[in-house]
Amino acid sequence: MHKRFLSIWFQHLTADRLAVRHPELRQTAFVLAAPDGGRMTIKASNTSAKASGILPGMAVADARALMPSIAVFNHRPGWDKKLLTNLAEWCQRYTPLAAIDPPDGLFLDITGCAHLWGGEEPYLNHIVNTIQSKGYNLRAAIADTMGAAWAVARYGRHSMVILPDAQRQALLPLPPASLRLEQETLVRMERLGFWQVGQFIDLPPSLLRKRFGDILLLRLGQALGTEHEPMEPVKPRQPYREQLPCLEPICTAPGIAIALKRLLETLCQRLTKEGRGLRTCVLKAFRVDGKVEQVEIGTGRASRNPGHLFRLFEPKLPSIEPAWGIELFELEAPWVEKLRDAQESLWHSPGDATAIAELLDRLAGRTGRENIRRYLPQEHHWPERSIKAVSSLEEQPKTAWPTDKNRPLCLLPKPEPIEVMTPLPDYPPLHFRYQGKIFPIASADGPERIEQEWWISAGPPRDYYCVEDEKGARYWLFRLDLYEKGKPKWFLHGFFA
Repeated sequence: MHKRFLSIWFQHLTADRLAVRHPELRQTAFVLAAPDGGRMTIKASNTSAKASGILPGMAVADARALMPSIAVFNHRPGWDKKLLTNLAEWCQRYTPLAAIDPPDGLFLDITGCAHLWGGEEPYLNHIVNTIQSKGYNLRAAIADTMGAAWAVARYGRHSMVILPDAQRQALLPLPPASLRLEQETLVRMERLGFWQVGQFIDLPPSLLRKRFGDILLLRLGQALGTEHEPMEPVKPRQPYREQLPCLEPICTAPGIAIALKRLLETLCQRLTKEGRGLRTCVLKAFRVDGKVEQVEIGTGRASRNPGHLFRLFEPKLPSIEPAWGIELFELEAPWVEKLRDAQESLWHSPGDATAIAELLDRLAGRTGRENIRRYLPQEHHWPERSIKAVSSLEEQPKTAWPTDKNRPLCLLPKPEPIEVMTPLPDYPPLHFRYQGKIFPIASADGPERIEQEWWISAGPPRDYYCVEDEKGARYWLFRLDLYEKGKPKWFLHGFFA
């Protein structure tokens, strides 16, 4: 069988990836830059920046001279290789053999694969259109060798699918740079007037070796197929999945529990070796009659404690109906995260952070994760903005909870209007009407004035009162605006314990 290779060239790899994450940048000219020799040098630029003559290797100061409005972002070292690896893993849906070609390309060994898409042309178009739809600019070509496919993808002007044994004809009109030569070699070839591969492809090898060294003959041979070029495919990620076949069908609850414990121990051993923990886990029980029973758990943060995970599964195991028996158990962790051996304590608590997280997981398993909420303080005076809900147990507060002010335990998400009676304009109310009921006030404390945060929104201040009714219930009320500026409005904003 003829070997066939596909080369993919991402023209703006890291810039496109940034635009994919931030769609608002797609219509903006921007570059990625990093320090180099005491100055900021452009490492990547998007299509709009290149159209204005701003290219990689240029100093950021020169780029701003050409385009003062150019946006500059930090370039992360090693980001291109990580992106290519992820893209190569994604391309394994088209072929099992996909390799990265740093800094901006991929190689795919597509031998025997293209017929599944109806031929090489539809195969190539499907890959290119799918990746382009995700926001990447690319060119791709197919040939008998990686070298020829690489050359045509970057410098070809006609067909991107080179017929078998036709790589020589495809290379003839291409420039020497299409052979993946070093810049020093290309400069010497340019001085000698070699502008196309066809000008030197038939020259004696001894002459080419004398002038340009062995690298030219090696690259030329790799493109023509006379020299072997190794390919190192990326290894597909192994799913976090364990299976346990049964010699005899399992029909009892103790048998299901034993099988689950064994699977959890095996899976957690692998997670420990790789420094990871799971966030979701699914147990599937394959019955003799062909049906599949399934239960799932989730954790608030990554865990690899088999005992804790079993306790999360335990209340759900009775829902598994074995019928005539279960012949295969499968345990899979679809969501896995890195896990540090020593994690920071939750909420700066001196207690055991892991124990707190596991307690919350057990509560979530019984009541539903949507019924458990965590709040952190924010640096805002306006009460509605002073707290935020977070889902991660690892997120740490940026400021401490304020303890110098009296605040209600229950804060309404939106203040609700009330009617009040006050003896004098600046006095606390004697009673207030809320939801059609009158609440006589026995005592009050206040006012506490809270101004609008002018850098966020403008508006009148609030004067807050902590009031207590005749039954001992306490409320947080506020008056919006001042009497000298008109008739202010009153609102109920919270309840004290």
